[in-house]
Formats: sequence, structure tokens, C-alpha cells
Amino acid sequence: MSSDTPRRQFEDIDWDADRGVGLTRQTTGFLASLLVLATLFVYDYLRQSPLFEPNPVLRDGWDITQLDWLFTLSLLLFCFYIIAPLWTNRRMAAHYWREFRKNRAAVVSLGYLVILFTLGLFGPLLVGKPSVELIQGYQPPVGVAVDNSVPLQCAGRVANGQCYGSWAFPLGTTGEGKDILALVVLGMRVSIRIGLITSFLIISIGATVGTVAAYLGGLVDEVLMRYVDIQQVFPSFLLYILLIYLFGGSLLMFILVFGLLSWGGTARLVRSAALQRSENEYVEVARCAGADATHVIRRHILPNVSGTVITNLTLLIPGLILFEAGLAFLSLGDPTIPSWGQTIAAGRSDLGSAWWVSTVPGVFLFLTILAFNFVGDALRDALDPRSEGNT
Repeated sequence: MSSDTPRRQFEDIDWDADRGVGLTRQTTGFLASLLVLATLFVYDYLRQSPLFEPNPVLRDGWDITQLDWLFTLSLLLFCFYIIAPLWTNRRMAAHYWREFRKNRAAVVSLGYLVILFTLGLFGPLLVGKPSVELIQGYQPPVGVAVDNSVPLQCAGRVANGQCYGSWAFPLGTTGEGKDILALVVLGMRVSIRIGLITSFLIISIGATVGTVAAYLGGLVDEVLMRYVDIQQVFPSFLLYILLIYLFGGSLLMFILVFGLLSWGGTARLVRSAALQRSENEYVEVARCAGADATHVIRRHILPNVSGTVITNLTLLIPGLILFEAGLAFLSLGDPTIPSWGQTIAAGRSDLGSAWWVSTVPGVFLFLTILAFNFVGDALRDALDPRSEGNT
């Protein structure tokens, strides 16, 4: 087959000219979205200044916190670097899905997590913040009856001295009269924010350090890994307790402390995978073609350790959610934001008479951790078939 375009020989190619910036559509879209997000952030910052009059189009109660900006950034990372590659590489995505759905429990768990994410993202707009109504305290869930002397005022049907649950409070209420359904939905929002923001922070730093250490090796590898050793023995929990004592508990503080000081294990895991990929032939070909270290890491190393990163992500999120719930249970979290751990702690003294206060959020916490573990195991087998024989 002939062509009018002259064919270039290997020695005639100007590799420096052909290399260019090398931004993919995926990266370009992310940077454009990041620019829009940064513009909105500057606008939000300036609108709080007395020299800047707020836009009348926005309602007076519009208030976006620093946590909301970080969560939006995490959603952008999730869409552009997890969803977008699956959408563009549909053949590979179909292969992964065929392998993933072999695990029935993981498929059910994925459906549960999708519902959980949707409720956590949009549910708070519907349920609102629960208010204290002491007269509605200790209302039982639907389908449960308790002694009518327990609730201060039964919202449901009363028969034979028993107070039955009402659809006004389908999951019951706490001793303060707060709707447990609203508390559970708001707890979902806390969980997905803690899980996504902190884990993406850990993954971003850990994956970068791990791949750079593996590819460059030598002194760079030695310095980075020794720093990881020092960081992993640093008592980040004690630092968090100290900061709580000085400034009070907050979710943003939790994210920053554990996100910036807990990426050592991820860096070691990614470094191990990147060392194997660095010895493959396509990396040597890229080096011989004149590609620099940044190009090789970004285009050849990182994409080929993405399976390890995604699997590690699904195992990081449940650990962070459980850790935050434990801190909230011990009153070491943000007292102004309802979380599952805080609700469980609020009902621990009423287990004999109002068991649902602690049990309902506890069940959601248990199912969420279990679902992430099932999905993580299935993703490990789908993305890295070699691990299946070792389990």
C-alpha cells in the first residue's frame, strides 16, 4: 500500500520536538475543571470581604466550607482518573466487570455503596439538620413497639399500653428527639467525605513518592524511604489529640493530620509495584526513545500501577471511616457535625430501653465497612489476576 506521506527513518526523528507537553484530554479536562474550581474558591473568599458585595443571585444562607471545596476536588479526581479511564477504555472496563461480577457479594456491596454515596451526597438536602425535640424522645422505629411510658409523647399508634413506631420517624428518635434517619443520612455524608478526601490525599502523595523512588532509585530512593520510615513511627494520633486540645476537634483537622501523615504504607506498596514495572521492556524502549523521567513516570509507570492504587484506595476508605467513627464515639471528633460514631455514643446508656439509637447507625457502619472489604477483594482479583492464586 503506497502513501504520499514520506516515511521518516529512526535517525531522522527529532525526539525533543516530538515530545511536547504531552497533556492528554483527561489531564486537560481536569486542569480546566480545576481552574473553574479555583475561580469559584477565590470568589467565595472575596465575597466574605466587606469590600466585596455578594452576588444577589446567591441566597443569603449560601455558605461553602473548606471541607466542601476539598470534597469537590476529590470528586473531580474520582471522575477524571477513575470514571473517565473506564469510560474511554470500554473494552478493558468490560473485562474488569466480567471478572468483578464473579463475586456476587461484591456486586451487592457495590450496589449498596452506590446507594450510600447517593444518599450521602444528596440526602442532607432533603432531611435537613435534626433539631432537638425533647417531647418526641425515644420514639421506636416502624414495626417496633415499646412500653408507652418510655416515649414522652408517642407519635404512632398506642394499643395495650404499647407505643408503636410511626412513619414520621421511620428509624426512631434519640433521647433528645432527633430523627435517627436524618442522623444516619448526615453520617453518610461525613463518612464519604472522610473516606474520599483523606484517601485521595494519601493516594496522591503516596503514589507520587513511591513511583519517583522506584524509578529514580539510588540516593533519591534512599532518602525518600528513610523519610517514610521516620514518618511511620511518628505518633500522628498524639499530634491529633494535641491539636484537639489546642483548637478543638474538626473534620478538616482529621483530614489534614491523617492525610498528610499516613501515606507511608501506600508509598511502599506503590514503590514495590513500580519497581517491577520499571524493568519491563516498554519502559526501556521509552528511555531509548529519549523520554525523560517525568514522561516515563507519568505515561508508563503510574498507569500500570493504577490497579494497585485503586485496590489500596478501596481498603483505605473503610479504615478511615471506622477510625473517624471511633474518635467520634470517644468525643474526639467534631461535636457540631453528626456522625455515626457520635450517634452510637449518644445511645450507649439506653441500650436496655432504646436499643435502636445505637444499633441502627452501628448496623450502617458495619455494612459499609463490610461492603468496602468485599469490593476491595473483588477489585484485587479483577485488576491483578495473579493475586487470585495467592489467596
